[in-house]
Amino acid sequence: MKKNQLILIGVFVLITAAIFMRVKLNKKDVVKETKSAQTTLYVPTSKVSNQLNQIELISYGQITPSMEVDLSFEVQGRLEKGDIQLKPGVKFKMNQLLYKVNQEEAFYSLSSRKVQLANLVIGIMADIELDFPSEKNKWVTFMDNLKPENRLPALPTMRSQKERMFITSRGIMTEYYSIRSMESRMEKYFLLAPFSGTVLEIYAEPGSIANPGGKIARVAKTGDFEVKVPISLSTIKLFQQKGTASFTDATGKTIGTGKIIRISDVINQKTQSVDVYYSIQSSSKEMIFNGQFVNVEINQTAAQESFIIPRNAVKGTKVHVIENKKLVQKEIMIVGSKPDSVYVSGLKNGEEVVLEQIEVSSSIKEYKGIKR
Repeated sequence: MKKNQLILIGVFVLITAAIFMRVKLNKKDVVKETKSAQTTLYVPTSKVSNQLNQIELISYGQITPSMEVDLSFEVQGRLEKGDIQLKPGVKFKMNQLLYKVNQEEAFYSLSSRKVQLANLVIGIMADIELDFPSEKNKWVTFMDNLKPENRLPALPTMRSQKERMFITSRGIMTEYYSIRSMESRMEKYFLLAPFSGTVLEIYAEPGSIANPGGKIARVAKTGDFEVKVPISLSTIKLFQQKGTASFTDATGKTIGTGKIIRISDVINQKTQSVDVYYSIQSSSKEMIFNGQFVNVEINQTAAQESFIIPRNAVKGTKVHVIENKKLVQKEIMIVGSKPDSVYVSGLKNGEEVVLEQIEVSSSIKEYKGIKR
């Protein structure tokens, strides 16, 4: 009896273990399939096949000010407001007072040195009257004009070497030019606008401490813009020959015209293009803005080796390609366009280019292309 019971218990344990193992294996397959589905993303792609296309020569660029500068002081002190309250976007005029640094301490120090100079002049008046009686009046006039609140008057002209040596030996020349230096430094407590422009960024507010060389604000010159345009080596001569160009916005509307002002002699190694700088003048009733992207057209056509892709596959000057199941950014150059697509150069034959914008995610382990 006991033997039969043991046999039945053993059979029951074996059956239970078999069922448990079967369920466990099925669960692993489900988890594996779910994990695989979560880590693989299928995206629309196309194999690159560059060929000669007869296209209208265009390029693209961004409008930038011809001059941008960071404002800073050469002196230290508490920052104070100028004629206007500066904030990003505020416009100002040339020579307008933008900021100033509290100069009270420096002013009193300068006034003290002027009083000291006056004392030196008073100390030599008896000798002047005795040794140089004809020069007395000019030194009296100089002393009368030497007031702490006024700018330093011009040093009297010395007509003889003897007089010059006498004045120098009493320390008057040294003190005079030291004060002139201090007066020149006083001008550095005021920051005047170097040109008419617009405030781009503010780095310090009134009430904070300005340090020598520390950035206070960044400003740009208005009314004088330029456009930096990358142009391929194969078409640079055509752009040079034309010299002028028209600029259109994202809607295709012409917003201005311009001409070449300089050409860089450095080649972009990734796109094999050269940066060309155009001036830009807005068309009547059209406004142009700092940072605005524009298309550049010269109304000429040329045969260029390129590949056509949808416009929404390009972000700025980059596209995505799939390499070893990974998403890789590639820099390209737009050399032509259609209403919904663009001609690009910079891609190699056989590369698998993604035809839409994809957000890279760390949860995606591999990417697979679906041919269109």
